[in-house]
Amino acid sequence: MRKTLLTLALLAAPATVLAETLDDLKAQGFVRIAIANEPPFTAVAADGKVSGAAPDVAREIFKRLGVPEVVASISEYGAMIPGLQAGRHDAITAGLFMKPERCEAVAYSEPVLCDAEAFLVPKGNPKGFKSYADIAADPTATIGAPGGGTEEKLALEAGVPRDRVIVVPDGQSGLKMVQDGRIDVYSLPVLSISDLLTKANDPNLEKISPVEGAPVYCDGAAFRKEDTALRDAFDAELAKMKESGEFAAIIEPYGFSAAAAMSTSRAKLCGE
Repeated sequence: MRKTLLTLALLAAPATVLAETLDDLKAQGFVRIAIANEPPFTAVAADGKVSGAAPDVAREIFKRLGVPEVVASISEYGAMIPGLQAGRHDAITAGLFMKPERCEAVAYSEPVLCDAEAFLVPKGNPKGFKSYADIAADPTATIGAPGGGTEEKLALEAGVPRDRVIVVPDGQSGLKMVQDGRIDVYSLPVLSISDLLTKANDPNLEKISPVEGAPVYCDGAAFRKEDTALRDAFDAELAKMKESGEFAAIIEPYGFSAAAAMSTSRAKLCGE
């Protein structure tokens, strides 16, 4: 099986890996990346093939750096940074949005993918939810969100009690929970909710976007703090691709805006 296929066995890799250098990765011929399974940021086909905007950008950059293959493993968002720090991954390329606290824990590249937040709700939005604060104000409302993800944190910060924020393992599960009435709202980035709706083709569902009061976020590839030289090499190729238009050619078919990623910076998003 080619190393571009999903390799779940890497989740059990030893946690004693030292700082990676580009020469190390060239010698082994592949880089290990952590991903979610949240199209269009990341996607895993039935045959295990990994795609999505974030892995596609990473695959092209590492190829240019002399590392021909990527080996991907699925991880919950809340487990990605601990897994990176423990040496189970060499990088995270998964729509892991930059926030100051995450910037303290990892070395982010410059921005790659930007998006706003959205709600998936029953058709007609019967409870009128337009913001996380609206959900907090309704004592009966429940919201589904990825564990350790941005949406879970935004809901909690808006005052939604912990027992009304339901951790959902993946997009299809979140969609089914809204369809079955087990949660009132499922929250993900706009493009992720759009992808779910397109695939579901369910006239009884709709998207509310952007969520009022929620910021626009951007992700970047995340590396261990001690791997800044590797991050800098990644950034150098990313900058070339942004300048040449090759970056836009990869991400815009997925619905992302290259201009949005190029209009901001790691320093700004990390609050440096």
